[in-house]
Amino acid sequence: MIKKSFTLIFMLFCLNGFAQKIIKKTIVSDYADDRREIKIYLPEGYNAKEEKNYPLAIVLDSEFLFDTYVGNSVLFAAKDKAPKQIVVGIEMAKTRKKDTYFNITNGELTTDNKKFYQFIKDEVILNIESTYKTSPFITLVGEGTSANLVSYFLGEETPFINSYICINPTFSNFIGQQLESYNLPRYQKEDNTFYFYINNATSFSTDKQTQIGELQTLLNSVELKNFNIINDTIHTSSNISAMSEAIPRALNQVFQIYSAISKEEFNENIKDLSPADAIAYLENKYVEIEFLFGSSLNIRENDVYAVEKIVMEKENGNQLLPFGKMILKLFPNSPLGDYYIGKYYEKGKQIRKAILQYKIGYGKMDPADPNADKFYDNILRLGGR
Repeated sequence: MIKKSFTLIFMLFCLNGFAQKIIKKTIVSDYADDRREIKIYLPEGYNAKEEKNYPLAIVLDSEFLFDTYVGNSVLFAAKDKAPKQIVVGIEMAKTRKKDTYFNITNGELTTDNKKFYQFIKDEVILNIESTYKTSPFITLVGEGTSANLVSYFLGEETPFINSYICINPTFSNFIGQQLESYNLPRYQKEDNTFYFYINNATSFSTDKQTQIGELQTLLNSVELKNFNIINDTIHTSSNISAMSEAIPRALNQVFQIYSAISKEEFNENIKDLSPADAIAYLENKYVEIEFLFGSSLNIRENDVYAVEKIVMEKENGNQLLPFGKMILKLFPNSPLGDYYIGKYYEKGKQIRKAILQYKIGYGKMDPADPNADKFYDNILRLGGR
């Protein structure tokens, strides 16, 4: 209870804080009516002059989803569980039925649905990408019939959405055939990563729970390396509660690769690897973070230490040299790479080389860093000055 209360207080604080960062904009559309209103949240620290880019999230039904999504994105970024995001909300209070209510007899999009689809694809996303510093990673979020519209983006010949978040979805009765027609295995040919989130909930009607449950069973049979299907079930008596819970649960899965290596990630993906494979895993993690999210993180020391034990204890530490070189390649200003190279030379009794490498690493450190003296101890221990 205390933890939930703290999270709620933090969220309310965030909602107050980001209000001043929201930009309201009118798009004169060639597709959906004449004028459509959108809201744009720019994360704290956004600077158009910097090279840093940000993932983009497009949130439909912004009247009741936008604030919740932004609040969660701020919280996840503050906890280093996700990158900061640019969030765009599309207001639909007066047009929801026109924009997203599909043809119930065959599940096809109506003419107005198709126009709204093109508005999102060719006007909103294009406008934001040409105006703001976005990374290639795009999330599309919808609730109810808007979630059904989100699923249609899976049919794009060249996928450009990375994360499809369908909250409390109201799908057509033809959703299974629709997804099969998209030939999801073709996504394996894309040099990219994708996520498809769907939640069921105990608050739904029996028929809706059955429909979504059958769809989730169908999706469970789809095993694709770069296409992550996230089937969720939320136990609640309220659809509103299910909606508010679904957003952080989806973000937790979608941005899992961004997070520091957890105990679960280590046990499932790393602990049984050879030193060379463990090093490659860590390198690929940070390369993918930069590619997908536009975030060139300083390497987390805890991630290095997670792999260090494997490198140190297996194969007599022979992989310490490539381990250090990998760190230097990704993060040339980090002393950690020099430390592991120095450790490699020290194990091989190449003392002069070890001292030199330790000195290079020490030279990169701030004298005020509490670890600087410990680093210098390696030099003194080997007789260096």
